[in-house]
Amino acid sequence: MILRRTTRARPHGALPGAAALGLARRSARTGLRRIHALQALRCVLALTGAVALARLAGPLVETGRLDGAALGLAASCILAGAGLGAAIEALSADLEAEVGAALIDAAEARLVAMPARAVAELPRGAAISGLQRHPGAIARLVVGHAAARRMMALGPMLAAGAAAVVSWQAALALLLATPAMIVFFALVGGMIRDRAAAQEAALGRLATQFADRLRTLPTILAAHGLDREAAKLDRRLKAYADGTMNVLAVAFLNAGVLDFFSALAIAILAVFLGLGHLGLAEVPGFAHLALWQSLLILLLAPEYFAPFRRYAELYHAKAEGEAAATALTWAFTDAAGPKAVGTRPLPEMPGARGLVLPHAGPVADFDLPETGLVAFTGPSGAGKSTLLRVLAGVEAPLAGAVRLPAAGPSTWVALDTPVPGGSLSRAIADGTVATPEAVTVAAGLLGLADDPHWPGGVEATVRAGGENLSGGQRVRIAVARLLLRPGTAFCDEPTAKLDAVNAARVRQALRLAARTRLVIVATHDPALAALADRCIALGASIPERQAA
Repeated sequence: MILRRTTRARPHGALPGAAALGLARRSARTGLRRIHALQALRCVLALTGAVALARLAGPLVETGRLDGAALGLAASCILAGAGLGAAIEALSADLEAEVGAALIDAAEARLVAMPARAVAELPRGAAISGLQRHPGAIARLVVGHAAARRMMALGPMLAAGAAAVVSWQAALALLLATPAMIVFFALVGGMIRDRAAAQEAALGRLATQFADRLRTLPTILAAHGLDREAAKLDRRLKAYADGTMNVLAVAFLNAGVLDFFSALAIAILAVFLGLGHLGLAEVPGFAHLALWQSLLILLLAPEYFAPFRRYAELYHAKAEGEAAATALTWAFTDAAGPKAVGTRPLPEMPGARGLVLPHAGPVADFDLPETGLVAFTGPSGAGKSTLLRVLAGVEAPLAGAVRLPAAGPSTWVALDTPVPGGSLSRAIADGTVATPEAVTVAAGLLGLADDPHWPGGVEATVRAGGENLSGGQRVRIAVARLLLRPGTAFCDEPTAKLDAVNAARVRQALRLAARTRLVIVATHDPALAALADRCIALGASIPERQAA
């Protein structure tokens, strides 16, 4: 087994969330082109249909004559526009799902590549809830909102151009209503953005607190604090719900004000056109128009404002997407990808050369035997656990290279070793092909089959996730499993949470396992170190180093 260390190029000066947005936009680029083309075609069909309806209704009102060609064109445009609308919605939904999946895949790849220490430091509830919600919010920003923004530039210009053919004054009146809406977008946008960012942060805190309460549920139950903690969560959930309603209220206000401006502009056009037809006022551009021309202006006015209305409906998606991209910064910090630099030559023999550990610094070169018990010793902060994770391939070193005696399956033993639910025998045999007899022997060696605090022998019940296990019981199950599995074993403080009797059982089990494979332990236990075939003492503690 060979480990090489590479470094990653970090983007400089990038805004928070820029990497996530960049990946999402690259994923959506081709699909957005198709959506924009279909939207432009739909807009042309809508304007053509408006002309056909005006040419149909005007003569029909004035002379009672039905224009068959105009009727056919209007019907065709309406049906084609409806079909295009359905196609655009379906394409947008598929593209949003594709972009969201690309973001999730990239975040999962980042999690796999992150050092174990960095993953452990993430707020778990916020990270899990974020991976469920944030990719969808970013996808809506780069697909739905982006398409609406593009049409807000194109649609009104096409509608105003069509109206200008009949009356440039009417087109100018439509254009004059635009600055007020843009100013309001700018004023409301900052409010929505701030509130959306606050809601994303509040959701992250709420999810993290909920995950923490689940983790400490046995302690809460033992302290009879369930009602108190449930009341706290209820208050926080209500506060979050109220905040969400505040964000939606501002979004609805934005849409309502836009509807007010558009309705006011259309009403003014209708009044001017009516006064012109009644001969009560000579407003340039609104008098002496044919009825179909006036109807066309009134039909084009809603088409002029429709892209603004759609943009207003999705304006909160912009704020939510930007807040989500910022919240996912942790997953895309190193999105530039790996860039190889010079690596040290691989050790000719099993061992490590030129290792530099995160948080702990350089480690002297050492060799590893094919079999036997090797102990890493030293004070807290020297890097024992970090070095163990590096050898196990769980965490990458800052520099250097490692060669293990042989490739193949390995076993990790620590307080956080996963334990499946079911029976004790199933928990011990997890991931092995051991016989029931071998499981019983391993359980007996670790004192699990006759544990007075856990009656039932090898058929004792293990709850899902091992929630009814103490830390010591979990470690002893992991060591028993180690006895049934081949390959190198890595044990992080395997005797730290055990009483004297069980600690002695674990030491003897590790010594037994080391007869046929390499067993590496990080330990403060002098008795375990005394049993080791080789001890590797790491450096003295340095104040600024983090504990391993």
